Amino acid sequence: MGRKKKVGAAGRFGPRYGLRVRREFLKVEEKRKGWHRCPACEQKRLRREAVGIWRCRYCGAKFAGPAYEPPA
Repeated sequence: MGRKKKVGAAGRFGPRYGLRVRREFLKVEEKRKGWHRCPACEQKRLRREAVGIWRCRYCGAKFAGPAYEPPA
């Protein structure tokens, strides 16, 4: 089963694990992969580098924080 527009990144799981689990996975993936607002410069250029490591591509600031959402 391929990754289609409707299933997104959860398409890799095919029919396994149930719809609820796959939808929760999509919510976490969107939080993790999206752009976030930097607490230092307030630009929406913060991305996750690794688990718990966030870096702003505008000002270069690095933060340690939660795994899926940047530090508030």
